[in-house]
Amino acid sequence: MRQLMYALRFRGKVEPTGIDGAVLTTAASAPGCTIGTRIGPEGVSGSLDPVNGDEAILESEWIFTSATTFQEEGAVAFGRSGHRLRFSTFGSAYLGPATEDGRRRGVAIRWVEGGVGQFAGARGLIVSALVVDDAGEVTDHQLGMVDVR
Repeated sequence: MRQLMYALRFRGKVEPTGIDGAVLTTAASAPGCTIGTRIGPEGVSGSLDPVNGDEAILESEWIFTSATTFQEEGAVAFGRSGHRLRFSTFGSAYLGPATEDGRRRGVAIRWVEGGVGQFAGARGLIVSALVVDDAGEVTDHQLGMVDVR
């Protein structure tokens, strides 16, 4: 097996689907990108620049187990060529209470549990830093480290 690493910034929506608001569905997309980090006399700065190509599509379901923790299952489809990985949370993901700017910030660690195409039999981890605003707009910065055949 070889290790594949990716970094993407997904943007989209989370919407309530359960009766009591404890279940949310996520739909987001991310273009391919290059990421740069510069460290210099002024400190650190970062950039994320899109590159030509297809998009990745993220779809998942969040089931809240408390006011700030949730379990998640979902998939990421990479382009239109049928390469898709499946994942679920490792432990509980966290989404903190809203701050003064109306945003909730959180983290998730996800197990990669296989998939189709390039991801058939894949195993690995995805780490995410999440931001959800009061309108349901979500930004999910993902770093994936996946063992593929």
